[in-house]
Amino acid sequence: MLSKDTTRTPRPIHLSFRRVIGLTSIAVLLVVLCPVFSIHANAPDKYPSRPIRLVTPFAPGGGSDILARLIAPRIHEAWGQSVIVDNRGGGGGTLGAGIVVNAPPDGYTLILVSGSYGSNAALHRLPYDSVTGIKPIILIGETGLIVTMHPASPVKSIKDYIDSARTNPGKFNFGSSGTGSLGHMAGELFMLDTGVKLTHVPYKGTGPVMGALLAGEVHTSFSSMVPAIPHIRSGKLRPIGVTPGKRWRVFPAVPSISETVPGFEVVHWYGIWGPKALPQNIVTRWNSEVARIIKTEAMQKGLCLQNWSGMAGRCIVAGCFRRLFWLELEFATHTLRELMRQPEPPEPKRRPIGFVYPAEK
Repeated sequence: MLSKDTTRTPRPIHLSFRRVIGLTSIAVLLVVLCPVFSIHANAPDKYPSRPIRLVTPFAPGGGSDILARLIAPRIHEAWGQSVIVDNRGGGGGTLGAGIVVNAPPDGYTLILVSGSYGSNAALHRLPYDSVTGIKPIILIGETGLIVTMHPASPVKSIKDYIDSARTNPGKFNFGSSGTGSLGHMAGELFMLDTGVKLTHVPYKGTGPVMGALLAGEVHTSFSSMVPAIPHIRSGKLRPIGVTPGKRWRVFPAVPSISETVPGFEVVHWYGIWGPKALPQNIVTRWNSEVARIIKTEAMQKGLCLQNWSGMAGRCIVAGCFRRLFWLELEFATHTLRELMRQPEPPEPKRRPIGFVYPAEK
């Protein structure tokens, strides 16, 4: 049986002069253009190339809202893109936080939060991890809360407040920026430490709380000092105590609550974070720019007048912003457990609600 020869003689390729020139031209063109295509393909989009959304998880008029509106125009001046402050109050700040957690991690949706954020996971069943499910950007600074009363009230001190609340259990109330907010936790801690019974009245932000205080709808509040200071200076609200362990420079005549209730201390803070997968170059840029803004003379003057402790930029290197969330969650969980125990007020855990920096190495 004969086998069929499957080998074939290669067929010669005949190229005309014109075809050779044409192919050569295409090759040269590809050699020249390929690096250009490569550069544009690998180059990231210029950031920011469109307006940025900065969410504040409370109603207008609160501390986070005021701070966001101070920072936003300065970012616009530096980067040439608008920063839109978007107030999304509700759920003690969980509504706004949920929006940012689920946003695309492109740097165009971020959030400015306060000390209330850290306790949310202890009070709410969240669909995300409030500590590891986000990307911390910067801890802007620390401050405290201030306890204020309507000037028509006969209560003029923390001692008066405690005595009146003990004489009239359950008849005094306090407003906060929402269930689970830092003001709410501070009020619960105050009840644990003193044994008094107060009624909590939640609002959708510190701005509405200020309105309620001025209208006499609530007796008092443990609120951010940022929106409270103008009303105190105008005589529309009376300050009776501050939550840090020492008096504030701006109101040296107002005692710390710890002077009447030993060991009581609550520290408030503000910071910015974004979606978990936010690129590090965007994190670094925001961190550097906000740190620069906070260190300007105009901002430093304002922060000093409000007794802020500017920590801008420090936490990104040390990773302390995420640890701060853990500490807030730990305290809120402890407080809730104590509240569910016997009617007798238990011995509270003696440490500030706010973050305490570890020793530098």
